[in-house]
Amino acid sequence: MNAGHVVIIPHFNDSARLGRCLDALRTQDRTGVDVVVVDNGSTEPLDKVKAANPDVRFVVEPGKGAALARNRGVAESRAEAIIFLDADCVPAPGWLAAACRAAGRADIVGGAIDVFDETPPPRSGAEAFETVFAFNYKDYIERKGFSVTANLVTTRKVFEAVGPFTNGLSEDAEWCFRARDKGYRLALDESMRVAHPTRSDWPALVRKWRRIAREMFALHGQAHPGPKGRLLWAARALAMAGSWLPHLPRLLFSSRLDGAGERLRGAATLIRLRLLRSWWMLRQVAGSAI
Repeated sequence: MNAGHVVIIPHFNDSARLGRCLDALRTQDRTGVDVVVVDNGSTEPLDKVKAANPDVRFVVEPGKGAALARNRGVAESRAEAIIFLDADCVPAPGWLAAACRAAGRADIVGGAIDVFDETPPPRSGAEAFETVFAFNYKDYIERKGFSVTANLVTTRKVFEAVGPFTNGLSEDAEWCFRARDKGYRLALDESMRVAHPTRSDWPALVRKWRRIAREMFALHGQAHPGPKGRLLWAARALAMAGSWLPHLPRLLFSSRLDGAGERLRGAATLIRLRLLRSWWMLRQVAGSAI
């Protein structure tokens, strides 16, 4: 399809959230916009979602990994402007118009990511932690030099020059770093807003951070190979063990949390998670799986 813009949404076994995402997109002006959902071999049926969205294209990428799904979405369209969105995100009213305006304003444009709870209050420790710390998009874009692919716009020219996403790494960071090394510019556009649900409990938070730990270790190994790289990772692991302390006031005094209970549960989760991440990192240095 030769629409001027394409929205690419990778999906795997999350049909309820995908339906919610597409419901939000359906209310927006999609003139000249191709919406492509790339299913990553789900076992959940998508019949109801497809029936509710007859103008959305559904394709299948059998290779596992969101990076491969996003690459497949790019290959399935000829649109010049490429807009990445995640299936579990809810685009705000006007998000699509803002994303279309952003295309070409900079080589790569990252948007804002808000968080919301899917369960009734009070918040669990995981929800309190994510309410304060998840998706620090301004820091990602303005200081660290990358944008998450849950809300990212680029052009086909830039994408083809940089190359596809790399599976098994933190693909959004790695891709943006690769683009930066080629001289492409990243910008922030806060009018592009999506909302992402907080992880509701400790097991969900652990699954998220275990995946990130594996991907970041692979990315670190690519940038810093050999024994020196492992020593650097070990030093970071030790720093991680104490990193909860300077971040604790931000959580305890956050205006986004309600009551002492949420703050204390969030603080316990912060400390527990940072210590667990430190342990994982030390295991990685020793060559053990996490």
